[in-house]
Amino acid sequence: MRDCGAAESGLTQPDPFAAGRSEKAKPVRFQSIEAASGYNARMKMQQVLPLVALLVTACSTEPKYDPASCETITGFALAECTASVARLHADCLETSDALCEDADGDIVAAFDDLRADVNASCETADLLDEAAAARLAGLVAACDQEATSLVGRVAGGPHAAVWAAASDSDRECLATALSASIEQVEQSTISFMACADQACSDATVANARAPLQDVTVIEVEEACPALAGLIALDPSQLVHNNAGQVDCIAAMGRPDIDDLGLTCGPSAAEFDVPRGQWSQVVVDGERWGTLCGDRTDYAFWIRPAPEGSPIDKVLIGLEGGGVCVFADDCGPKLERSPELFSALDNEEPLPLAIASDDPNESPFSEWTQVYLPYCNQDVFAGGGVDEDLGGGLVLPRYGSINARAAITMVRNWMWRTIEDDPTRPEGFRADQVQALIGGWSAGSYGTLYNYHWVLDDLGWARTTAFPDAGLALDNEQPLGVRALGLVKIPLWGTLPYLPPYCFSGDCALASVLTEALAPRLLSVPEQQMLLLTNQIDDIQAGDSYFTSREGFLNALRSTYCDTKDLNGVAWYLTSVEASVHVVTLRTELWNGSVGGMVMKDWMAQAAISGEVVDSYAEEANFMDLVPGTTPFPCAVD
Repeated sequence: MRDCGAAESGLTQPDPFAAGRSEKAKPVRFQSIEAASGYNARMKMQQVLPLVALLVTACSTEPKYDPASCETITGFALAECTASVARLHADCLETSDALCEDADGDIVAAFDDLRADVNASCETADLLDEAAAARLAGLVAACDQEATSLVGRVAGGPHAAVWAAASDSDRECLATALSASIEQVEQSTISFMACADQACSDATVANARAPLQDVTVIEVEEACPALAGLIALDPSQLVHNNAGQVDCIAAMGRPDIDDLGLTCGPSAAEFDVPRGQWSQVVVDGERWGTLCGDRTDYAFWIRPAPEGSPIDKVLIGLEGGGVCVFADDCGPKLERSPELFSALDNEEPLPLAIASDDPNESPFSEWTQVYLPYCNQDVFAGGGVDEDLGGGLVLPRYGSINARAAITMVRNWMWRTIEDDPTRPEGFRADQVQALIGGWSAGSYGTLYNYHWVLDDLGWARTTAFPDAGLALDNEQPLGVRALGLVKIPLWGTLPYLPPYCFSGDCALASVLTEALAPRLLSVPEQQMLLLTNQIDDIQAGDSYFTSREGFLNALRSTYCDTKDLNGVAWYLTSVEASVHVVTLRTELWNGSVGGMVMKDWMAQAAISGEVVDSYAEEANFMDLVPGTTPFPCAVD
């Protein structure tokens, strides 16, 4: 593979599509923002675009660009569709404070254009070709999901929560950020497509992308210096996230792309593991920015679905292990239990209850199972910073980085495996991945804080969450989850890893976070938040700084009633009359029932059958057993 040399300037962008395609006019706000820009970053962008066009011709003496190529057309068509649909959503924001409806005529037309462009060159119009039809359906689904993700990143999720509540001046800021992001994603994706048929190196593509990204940062910084206060992302972080999305659009448009430095798709897969047995995978820290508390490499475990079962049904579990927040608890914990700060020495997970490999025990036994060790004592919320706790103790807080890197690596492995599977000619589709992600204790907190990323950024819409025994309750005291959220979110670098529609200190609380998350749930039936715990759990109570059983019980009962009727949110509270920490890994509780509903059946209904489940809890005997306990403030069994 050779790098591209210099080429003449002034080249224009290739247009592989039919002439005459009309472009929907931009809304007034988007026009005025661009016209009013003092720095005129868009003029700078026009100076940068020829660098992208150079990729078409500069990589070989004889240009290989073939406007009739199926692969070329597919990639360009997906890039165009994503940008077009994103701009239509931007228009809908202006007129209705929401993204466009699925049946919006212009959205449907954009999908039709994508189908027409691909059919014209790939000859997939014959519906008897099921594989071709499935591939085309996947492209349409990818366009839909990627455009929604791109707009939601700026607007505050697919439900546009930030935009809807924003002032006029803030909307001008968001409009500029969105317009610049769409153009960055479109032009960067085109750079990949243009280079896919050429003898280009990953360095060439990176050199073409860098100016686009730099210009986008400049434009957004100028118009929106306080962006992080609106969506938790500053301009540089926004552009970085956009760039990651570009990799996935490029990989979906051209699955055969290789050696171009993608972090998404089959070419980015980094490991091979045997089916039906556990294997440990060590993460490349230099590539992914991962790190454990003892400064060793992060590692995770994976057991691919056995032969004959689809690998894109996935159970992901986040390990527990408490939390340490100050020097006087982190230091002793590090000395006493160094294994809590390492992932490399984690042993193969035990096949218990929900994670059993016995089909009679768990309906998820033949799914791909992924186990994420916990090694930063930051409830999987750390954003890749070293926290100076004083007294010479500096602790890496990389929990969210580690979890997301591992899941991304699993996604890339699944993608390559499916692309190489002759029984799966339809290829990989993010919207068809069926996932159940949850965690225990500290991993439960991690599920709360990372679920939105799986839905909105990873694009696994059919994902159910199950936080177990770490429900971030509010003790209403000066030292508690709420107060620690105010302090630790900035100190742990967590801010850009929280939802763009909930990132204040209060969002560390499950009650606040689920209320913010609920409006975007149930876009598909599996998209549900299932919260579980025993009603007496002294370990969970201690981790959330409750000083009495009755205080924890009453907070739990109050939070249950406040949130159980939220869209897509359901609870399952067991009633063991002793302290029990974690319920989905205990066989007797997994097979037991509350209000006549067996726990494993309840979870299977939500995550497998796609039934919207109810909440289950009992009064039981806790008011007598724990003096000071009050009744549920709502009706229960």
